[in-house]
Amino acid sequence: MDVAVAGDTHGAYALGKLTAVVLDALAEGATVRGGPLPGGGPGAVAERLRAACAPVLPEHGTGAEEALRTVVRAVAEGAADPADPWCAAHLHCPPLAVAAAADLAAAALNPSMDSWDQAPAAAVLEQEVTAALAALVYPREASPDALITSGGTESNLVALLLARERARAAGAPAVRVVCGANAHHSVRRAAWMLDLPAPVTVECPGGRLGPAAVERALTELGPGAGPVLVVATAGTTDEGLIDPLPELARVAARHGAELHVDAAYGGPLLFSDRLAPLLDGLDSAVSVTFDLHKLGWQPVAAGVLAVSRTELLAPLALRADYLNADDDEEAGLPDLLGRSIRTTRRPDVLKVAATLRALGRTGLGALVEHCVATAREFAALVDAHPALRRHPGEPGISTVLFRPVAADSAPPAEGDALVAEVRRRLLAEGRAVVGRAVAEDAGGTRRLWLKATLLHPRATADDLAGLLGLTAEAAGAVAAAGAAGVAGASGAEAAARTPHVPEPEGP
Repeated sequence: MDVAVAGDTHGAYALGKLTAVVLDALAEGATVRGGPLPGGGPGAVAERLRAACAPVLPEHGTGAEEALRTVVRAVAEGAADPADPWCAAHLHCPPLAVAAAADLAAAALNPSMDSWDQAPAAAVLEQEVTAALAALVYPREASPDALITSGGTESNLVALLLARERARAAGAPAVRVVCGANAHHSVRRAAWMLDLPAPVTVECPGGRLGPAAVERALTELGPGAGPVLVVATAGTTDEGLIDPLPELARVAARHGAELHVDAAYGGPLLFSDRLAPLLDGLDSAVSVTFDLHKLGWQPVAAGVLAVSRTELLAPLALRADYLNADDDEEAGLPDLLGRSIRTTRRPDVLKVAATLRALGRTGLGALVEHCVATAREFAALVDAHPALRRHPGEPGISTVLFRPVAADSAPPAEGDALVAEVRRRLLAEGRAVVGRAVAEDAGGTRRLWLKATLLHPRATADDLAGLLGLTAEAAGAVAAAGAAGVAGASGAEAAARTPHVPEPEGP
């Protein structure tokens, strides 16, 4: 039986042989797929995967090499590949090779970050990395701190949890949350999970949370409402917009409210000296969500929650004798249990640390700047295309919204249906992965748009130009099919596809 373990010197040798099998299977699967997404739609993908991997629990094992070849190849063939520039629907980045390699080491070493005796060196590394990231967010604070989380959802949950505990410590019955309609769904879900009052949700004309609207909401709540946490967003999911943070911070302070900023998308702008001013006012927040598996090119998951003072994390303290006994702590063993709401958790800090060291702040900043610049260039290509039009205004961070002109000549509902079907057609054919977003058009009308979220650290506007022609072609086909044919238009057979990955740089 294949029972070699991944650790120690012998394990490293076994892992080396199996890693070669995995890399070959990844390449074979990607070659068969031939594009950003497998063709045929959900049914075809499921059928191919099941045929390749059945039975998933055989009576007798097939051996490590065969299992890896079969399973990895099948999943790679059926993957959505964010390393293809035409896979641009979501905040789903292609991970850097250095980060993926470090993640392999993390899996092999397998430290669990809930007690020092399971993660002696990883615990120190996490302490150093979180201190550096906290200082990036709060450069003027004396004792900022940060936690490694699984992403924005967990970071927002912990931010609201800490606010709830501060309210309880002050003798208040509950903290009230005020957020924009543009806020990530995790904010409202966190309030529900924590049994907080439903957030006061402020409308956001133009996609941004307006200070005047927040002022009205806080005034209506009045001083009797108790502690209030205003949640702003730096990089909305649909449009990549940044709320006016300095103004919102001043409004919150005027009413005695605290500010939390969900900068899961926009936080890495801080790596760039040129782009960091877009986040002016961020350090006025009591806590900040900051993801590195978006504009940080980490394998999922790599989230961060930064706080302005380390003592704000005190409510997370927990005592479990088998993990952080009092006498062990007195003897000098560090307490890790209060560094997360999770107990067992992966050493996600390893890949982050390797990336920070490999690229440095300026290297990461250059990649962020590249993505932002590419979005502007892509927007210009949309503007020049006769069959497409772009959402009015400047692109948000690295997000570009656009739609076929043909959709505007139909009644609103039919136009939106055409946009939706264009996206589904591209998905079914496996030719491109574009997202969808509802956003205001000029005049305030809400329409459905196609969304390109550009996170590829090397893709250029030239790599993306063909995506526009493909979209226009699909729009023409859907429009020609007419209303009666729309429902079946996405059943077309997968067209021949060629990879769109830029040539690698260097050897």
